[in-house]
Amino acid sequence: MNQIHIKGIKIEAVSAQKIPPTLPLPKGGISVPSLAKRGEGYFSSPPLRGGDEGEGDLSDFMNDRISKIRSHLRALLFMAAAAIFFSAGSASAVEKPRQGEDILLDTYHSIEAKIERNSFGFPLFLESFERDNRVHVDVYGIFDYPFTSVANVLKAPANWCDIVSLHPNVKTCTYRELPVAWQLTFYIGRKFYQPPEAARQVIYHYRKVDQKPGYLDITLSADEGPFSTKDHRMRFEALPLAGGKTFVHVSYDYNDSAAIRLTEKVYFATLGRGKVGFTVTGTDKNNKPVYIGGSRGAVERNAVRYYFAIQSFMNTMRYPEGSRFSMRISEWYDLTTRYRTQLFEMEKKDYLTLKTKEHKNQVILQWRIGMGLQ
Repeated sequence: MNQIHIKGIKIEAVSAQKIPPTLPLPKGGISVPSLAKRGEGYFSSPPLRGGDEGEGDLSDFMNDRISKIRSHLRALLFMAAAAIFFSAGSASAVEKPRQGEDILLDTYHSIEAKIERNSFGFPLFLESFERDNRVHVDVYGIFDYPFTSVANVLKAPANWCDIVSLHPNVKTCTYRELPVAWQLTFYIGRKFYQPPEAARQVIYHYRKVDQKPGYLDITLSADEGPFSTKDHRMRFEALPLAGGKTFVHVSYDYNDSAAIRLTEKVYFATLGRGKVGFTVTGTDKNNKPVYIGGSRGAVERNAVRYYFAIQSFMNTMRYPEGSRFSMRISEWYDLTTRYRTQLFEMEKKDYLTLKTKEHKNQVILQWRIGMGLQ
């Protein structure tokens, strides 16, 4: 019995029964019993014609016939196996894992109505969750800029430093190109002026995961974050919409620990009692919304701040380069103070003064990196 194995499939070929010993050949032909039974009948050899007597041996004749049958059978089995193999390959190609572009487009269609009708006053939608030690938030919105304009700005690592440094806790940001990737250093501090040397450095790795004519996917990831948090990850995705607009997705997440969560609970129950996010968890006795607090509230606030930073950067790109920074910090402040309950930290003049001083430090640090001095 012959066997062929293909990816766990066993195909068996039943060989013809053993040929009986060669018998003397009578004239006029012979029937050979039980060579290849079909039901209860048998396979008969053709009679030898005139002139065939003594020209060949019946055993050789039958061996040749059986050898041909076996060859044809093997060929058929091979073709069947190949068909199984290639059909399985075609199916797997059709059922390939869904790509980020497809998932983002599906997300847009599922939340399109929520983006247009929300409490932000412009196209924006937010959702978050906290699971085990992971805190995660997604912010979706629509920019009134063509996809190519958004992609050209955000695929440049240097621009991300000017974006993230609009956040009050980012004192400055520098970038440098390494052999295999770009590195961005966030200088994290308090919400008042601090020189870079007094801030905590958090190293982010910039990675352009995917870029094609209709999709952009960028991640910034850090193994270690402030206050012993770990696995910080910021992601930006974009795809084009009709009318020269762009659908964007900003997500942020990180891992904390039981000790950090305990510290956070104490903080948010005392000094940070008024720190809330955007997710509504219910209403109070005056029928006013109650917003999520704690870690989810904090990550929601930071994600929206970064979203507004990207939007402010895009909004000021059309102005002369020399005036972009001052317009950018003013634009960011005006966007964030629409949501004083969640995002207000200081008066505008204090924020503008703070960021102007910190920006000078950033320019100096980046110059030193460019000159190989740091």
